Amino acid sequence: MSESFRRHLRSLPDFPADLPGFDPGSAPSDPVELFKQWLDEALAAGVQQAHACSLATADTNGQPSARMLILKNIDDDGWHFATSRISRKGRELAVNPRAALNFYWPEQGRQVRVAGAVVELSADASAADWQARPAADGSHNPDWQLYAVRPAEIEFWQARVDRQHIRHLYGPGGMPAKMQPRLG
Repeated sequence: MSESFRRHLRSLPDFPADLPGFDPGSAPSDPVELFKQWLDEALAAGVQQAHACSLATADTNGQPSARMLILKNIDDDGWHFATSRISRKGRELAVNPRAALNFYWPEQGRQVRVAGAVVELSADASAADWQARPAADGSHNPDWQLYAVRPAEIEFWQARVDRQHIRHLYGPGGMPAKMQPRLG
């Protein structure tokens, strides 16, 4: 059983034959600008929920967990997402305020990884985010929290059919000042 399952997995196609190109030399200096460009291209290619990403957190023992959620915004505070403070991810962020986001658009063989410190945004911003949810209907959720990842690094990854995949990293020393991680 194990050997046939392994062969089955190995036989599955990796990426479409017609992938977009990517030249890191012509990438903008601002990673947010490149992210928005790639997001628009994913939407134009018909990617469903292109704003969905995996959020990885870890507890105090370093035990990781990951789940899918929706990107809410990107601004000077960072890359926004929201959850309940009493959820597993909320509890993990309270004791270990670091996380990674990963966006994956298989139709284009692209992914974007964002990693860094996480901060809680204001109570007013959290309440406004709760109210903007489709099913909120004027309700109040005092446990709802809007967070922001303040990137220490952002990596853009473009698959290639020849498996010579392209990685483009914005990180410490190479990241524009406004994207440098902030403490506190």
